Amino acid sequence: MTAETTRESAPLERGALVYDPAARKVGAYHDRSGPYVLLRPVGGGREWQADPAALRPATPRERLSAGVAAANERTRAAGAVAPDPEDMSRPPLPVRGCATCGELAGLREAARAEYDRSAETDANVLLRQHQRRKHRA
Repeated sequence: MTAETTRESAPLERGALVYDPAARKVGAYHDRSGPYVLLRPVGGGREWQADPAALRPATPRERLSAGVAAANERTRAAGAVAPDPEDMSRPPLPVRGCATCGELAGLREAARAEYDRSAETDANVLLRQHQRRKHRA
């Protein structure tokens, strides 16, 4: 068995996602180094050496989990914060449990369904006004 095959004897291609049980994580095949293969974390990062005989193809669930973890790390690294409720470029979110908010959000959704952008904007304005009057902390 060469350094470029898994225990199923399928050759690894650069970028192939495999599970390394020793590291307990998914990595993308990068290269080989002596008797080991070099893997990189999904989304980038510091590579590590792995025993090619222990590797197996990553399951769809493991691939998804690794991709989500990479996306979350990118978000944290970018210093993302929750959206500002006063951001006028975003539609206001209804307050849970408030009948008026629910009614206005329903009007907005009905306007969207009818492609009536004017009525949609009106519902957003009314929802913001209501939230300022009734839900301002």
